[in-house]
Amino acid sequence: MAEISAIIYYMAIAESRKGSRLHHSNESEVKGPALLVRALRSRNYRLFFMGQSVSQIGNWMQMVATSWLVYRLTGSPFYLGLVAFSSQIPAFIFSPLAGVLLDRWNRRRILIVTQTLMMIQAYVLAFLTLSGLITVWEIITLNVVMGLITAFDMPGRQSFVYDIVERKEDLGNAIALNSSLFNAARMLGPSIAGIIVARVGEGMCFLVNALSFTAILAALLAIRTFSAVKKGERTFLLSALKEGFSYVFGFLPIKSLLSLIFLTSLMGVPAVVLMPIFSSTILHGGPETLGFLLGASGVGALAGGFFLASRRSVLGFGRIIVVATLLYGGGIVAFALSRHLWLSLILIMITGFGMMVQFASCNTLIQTVVDEDKRGRTMSLYTTSFMGASPIGALIAGGLATIIGAPLTVLLGGSFCIAGALAFAQKLPVLRETLFPVYKRLGIMPEGIGK
Repeated sequence: MAEISAIIYYMAIAESRKGSRLHHSNESEVKGPALLVRALRSRNYRLFFMGQSVSQIGNWMQMVATSWLVYRLTGSPFYLGLVAFSSQIPAFIFSPLAGVLLDRWNRRRILIVTQTLMMIQAYVLAFLTLSGLITVWEIITLNVVMGLITAFDMPGRQSFVYDIVERKEDLGNAIALNSSLFNAARMLGPSIAGIIVARVGEGMCFLVNALSFTAILAALLAIRTFSAVKKGERTFLLSALKEGFSYVFGFLPIKSLLSLIFLTSLMGVPAVVLMPIFSSTILHGGPETLGFLLGASGVGALAGGFFLASRRSVLGFGRIIVVATLLYGGGIVAFALSRHLWLSLILIMITGFGMMVQFASCNTLIQTVVDEDKRGRTMSLYTTSFMGASPIGALIAGGLATIIGAPLTVLLGGSFCIAGALAFAQKLPVLRETLFPVYKRLGIMPEGIGK
């Protein structure tokens, strides 16, 4: 992985020298492997990318170790759902408010604060676990704290990408690279966590995660950029919040995309929340099996990231979103029926590919067409749809799995994802008519094209 990162880094350096600082360079000149990493020509984005490459692995290690620790302490699927709920419900409640502040304050400074607080939370979790003082209720409390921080951090990172990508035509590539990085970490982090948990316990995973925040904090401090936030007359907080809601729900394409994200996050999350049950009870494995399953999902998602990074434009993303969502839901349904590890690994890879392509395509499309002065608020509602639906789905999954079992719970969730994809497909003609004028105004589509 280090060799791959080094190759990407030096490719980006070479490309940045060729491109200099011409923001309107001809993108068609970028060919071959360089096309996949063209956003790394921007110095600030390159620093951000490298910092996250370390920190995200630690984050995934902590997530896997937390779920395994909860299951080891309680043996209860309900508590697995409750812990996931506690970590994500704050994002559902507070992300819209965070979006208003992100449109007003310096986003880099907000991220420095949120990443520092996350590091402190990881150190506390590591201390309690390594000292043998940890209980499930302390995990829930610390997860609530993490959820509050995430309510500001996640939309902040989504919005910050726009600020640090110098060539705005590379924005879609930057979002795809972010998603690829996230899922590369998702591939490595769980596998590493599974081995560490089996050898020395969960506490060491939490400690490694705390140390990993040093990389992203160093990158944020080294970034030289000005916030894209516009100075001007500021309305009251609630008025600005209402304005953001009116904008998002009054623009059909963004509303439809967020609705699809909410549905798939709500109904797809049982496959993740209940994964410890599949790895231990159904597939008869241990923490290593859990790590391999989540790592396989990361492999599929990484492939999806490379697929999106190779695309030059958002044209055709509607069809891609439909197909990706069908793969996501279909993979979940098939995974619920599998009883063989090798088959489950293949199916979870397909699921990871579909999930990544769907979420990243929606993210790119939203960030492409959103008005800049409402970017923070819109991305906060994206976070609410993505993260906010998950705790509700986790709580439902934990309770439902106690009654009807984990496989049937996961199967039902995947079926709803498939239904959501078919409903979104029916809206595509209307969405295209709404988006084509926006594409023409942005120069994405030539004037003469109507389809």
